[in-house]
Amino acid sequence: MVAFHISQYTIRIMEQFELFPLESPCIGVCISNNRGYCKGCLRSRPERQQWLQMDNGQKRYVLHLCNARRRKLIRMAQAKQQSEVTLPEQLDFGF
Repeated sequence: MVAFHISQYTIRIMEQFELFPLESPCIGVCISNNRGYCKGCLRSRPERQQWLQMDNGQKRYVLHLCNARRRKLIRMAQAKQQSEVTLPEQLDFGF
């Protein structure tokens, strides 16, 4: 079990053997919205800063969070009846 600290939260994750390292979700946009979330990969500032020091279990959890954030953005766009998802800055998401 691994303890992972992001700001005030401590997250415990079961470790699993990985054959290959997990790649960064960065897509080269690298612009933060007003709450510190990257518009490209949807990681928070601490998640981006600590990525290289994380083990695969921690990285897997961050990827899970990013996917959840992406799903939330899609739901928000659908609720506003938008035909396509706009960047997080326009939706002013606050995860």
